[in-house]
Amino acid sequence: MRDAFVRTLSDVAAGDPRVVLLTADLGFKLFDEFQRRCPGRFFNLGVAEANMISVAAGLALDGRRPFVYSIVPFVTARCLEQIRNDVCEMELPIKIVGVGGGYAYGQNGPSHHGVDDIGMMRSLPGMTVVVPCDPRETAAAVGAILEHEGPAYLRLARSNDPILQGTDAPFEIGVPTRLRTGEQIALLACGGIAAEAVSAARALSQRGLDPAVYSVHTVKPLGKLVDRLATYEQLFVLEEHGPHGGLFEALCGALADSERYTLRVHRISAPDHFHRRVGSSAFLRSSSGIDADTIVATVTAAVSQNARTD
Repeated sequence: MRDAFVRTLSDVAAGDPRVVLLTADLGFKLFDEFQRRCPGRFFNLGVAEANMISVAAGLALDGRRPFVYSIVPFVTARCLEQIRNDVCEMELPIKIVGVGGGYAYGQNGPSHHGVDDIGMMRSLPGMTVVVPCDPRETAAAVGAILEHEGPAYLRLARSNDPILQGTDAPFEIGVPTRLRTGEQIALLACGGIAAEAVSAARALSQRGLDPAVYSVHTVKPLGKLVDRLATYEQLFVLEEHGPHGGLFEALCGALADSERYTLRVHRISAPDHFHRRVGSSAFLRSSSGIDADTIVATVTAAVSQNARTD
């Protein structure tokens, strides 16, 4: 996703002089193409993320469309006050881009794990939160958030993310992407965890279940998501994020507000604690119970339990 973001932003910025890119001591060689094609519009602010947000606010007030890029915890938690006051309160069209969502930087330890960012950013007034599932959806999201007039948070995985079937569909903020058709149950995946959801769905189909899979790339606003779920009996929300503040709570709130549906909604998320062991993204997903094998076991058990109680 990271490379798709940089490549797409370079293409977009080459045709739109308003676009500028800011980062905080990241991107050795990553942004060479952007700098070559858009001279004078790349700013490395050093290890000063909070200041970077304020600089972006100044550029936005001057008519620019800033994209601010860093690792997830450093571009959200480290400068949350500046995002709140300099971006959201002023309703500026600044696009905050966090790379390494979930456990993408697993071997760097808890300081680099991004499992609370969606909750933070979703809580900010006026902030749009977009979490694409693969490089192709990432590329489409860049153009969509650029045209969006208000602030937006784009949460990316890292690199080597597979391209998933179905993400060539038109991209629209608030409209989930269907990755697999199915009946009765749906797996609602947020971000790169969608690849695990697709793998789990294939395994579940061999057990007699036929789950649909969606990439819910817009966590705020949910838009048309609730309207797409009326035909399902059970929903499983999969997110590489802690249990609080993410897609599950957003969806449950929307369903409660609608008063039209009586769906069973299950949560499959990262745990509510920091991992004290370091390891690869795959290792931490497995340890957290959000890998494909554990998803299969969880969904099978839940469907069986609900069948006995109906």
